[in-house]
Amino acid sequence: MLLVAACGFELRGTATLPFSSLYVDAAPTSQLAIQLKRAVTLNSGTRVTDRREEAEVILQIVNEVQEKQILSLTGGGRVSEFQIRYRVLFRLTDSKNREHIPASEILLRREYTYSDSQALASQSEETLLYRDMRNDAVSQLMRRLQTAKLKS
Repeated sequence: MLLVAACGFELRGTATLPFSSLYVDAAPTSQLAIQLKRAVTLNSGTRVTDRREEAEVILQIVNEVQEKQILSLTGGGRVSEFQIRYRVLFRLTDSKNREHIPASEILLRREYTYSDSQALASQSEETLLYRDMRNDAVSQLMRRLQTAKLKS
């Protein structure tokens, strides 16, 4: 136990965000926005509002894109590996439109092996990888929100 404490390890606790209320401006069906709102509500003292006017800051999810690219081919010209990317572009402003986090991007990549004979399993793996990347993006967004410097 002493070694764990000595290395600086801490359990994840509540996230202290430097603002009291947040509005998330994103597509209504965005799973990223839904997960982020849940994370803010459960892991910080910050209130997520449903109206832009009630929020101290506005997190705008400018773009959220899933991309897929062929990484390698077999000798017979069939796909053997894919690379998938999950890209989130966001910015944080206040009610007076002052930027606290300028337009920034989170880019996550994963590779997976593809087989024509196991196409359904490969599709399931791709879905799980995208979900994992979305969870990572929410964690990264929470850390970036914690470091935001609000200007008076």
